[in-house]
Amino acid sequence: MLDVPQNTMSAHLATLSRAGLLKSERQSRSIIYRADLDGLRELMLFLLKDCCGGTSELCEPLIAELTPCCVSEVRSC
Repeated sequence: MLDVPQNTMSAHLATLSRAGLLKSERQSRSIIYRADLDGLRELMLFLLKDCCGGTSELCEPLIAELTPCCVSEVRSC
């Protein structure tokens, strides 16, 4: 569907997995990848802190925009 060669996709998924952004589970000959929400949360917090440079007012609009999305998704799980 993505028109990406299997070996290329595997390499990218393995890199994201090593970075802590994906979790993998082997099912027979297949590997199922899922987002690692804790790893993604840590990455987003790092990026927001780095972007804001210690000035939280700069990122408040972005945080406010993301918060309702994240809260409803967490509660529905």
